[in-house]
Amino acid sequence: MSECTHDCSSCGAACSSREPRDMHEKPHALSKIGKVIAVVSGKGGVGKSLVTALTAVSVRRTEHTVGILDADITGPSIPKMFGIKSRAEADDQGIYPVRSKLGTDIMSVNLLLENPSDPVIWRGPVIAGAVKQFWTDVIWGDDDFLFVDMPPGTGDVPLTVFQSIPVDGILIVATPQELVSMIVEKAVKMAETMHIPILGLIENMSYAECPDCGKRINIFGKSKIDEIAAAHGLPVLGRIPINPKLAAACDKGMVELFEGDWLEPAVRAILALGGDAE
Repeated sequence: MSECTHDCSSCGAACSSREPRDMHEKPHALSKIGKVIAVVSGKGGVGKSLVTALTAVSVRRTEHTVGILDADITGPSIPKMFGIKSRAEADDQGIYPVRSKLGTDIMSVNLLLENPSDPVIWRGPVIAGAVKQFWTDVIWGDDDFLFVDMPPGTGDVPLTVFQSIPVDGILIVATPQELVSMIVEKAVKMAETMHIPILGLIENMSYAECPDCGKRINIFGKSKIDEIAAAHGLPVLGRIPINPKLAAACDKGMVELFEGDWLEPAVRAILALGGDAE
């Protein structure tokens, strides 16, 4: 074995003195981003985009500037929730996110397509590259918090996001079904492997409320979220009910007008990342 020259750049040996290489990409030079929050789930269909939108809107209501990077390239739904129909603009400096009516900056592949209903038929590496460009080529300006609506699972795109973007915290979305405990565990283990802090769990479709008597009805059976959270030492940061008015607001592009305090614990956890004790 040759003697160590302490020049790691020309050495391929794995030794204890080698420092881990930071693979994070720098954002656009004109961007000034505070904290990055990724919203993840181990499977599709649990309402991850809804949680992203509601959390971003809730934080925006605290008078902080907010952006949403829609990393769910093949299933982008964020623009529709916010009623955005205009396309993103670009110049020789970069791409500009579209601002919603109440001030949330949004970038999604649907804002770049000629027809928003056209499918994105790309292979994994191309999708991952597009997400990376949403970080490096988009001029986010001055956003206190940037939310990343992640695609489901633990494949190419989530891996690219975690390796390329300096994520400060993760929100994991779950639903009440028994199956979800295994799915949540996968998401937790991926976050731990990537050394990214988990802020907590949010349960979507947690219950329905009777419009006459106000009784809570467990549509999907008794919730397991508290048991799952305790098993991983994580807090539960919100329970979002099945609410027809909320669904209608999303369909009409009016998610910014929703009424509900279901995510107050999540908002407090996010603001604490930025040093805000509200």
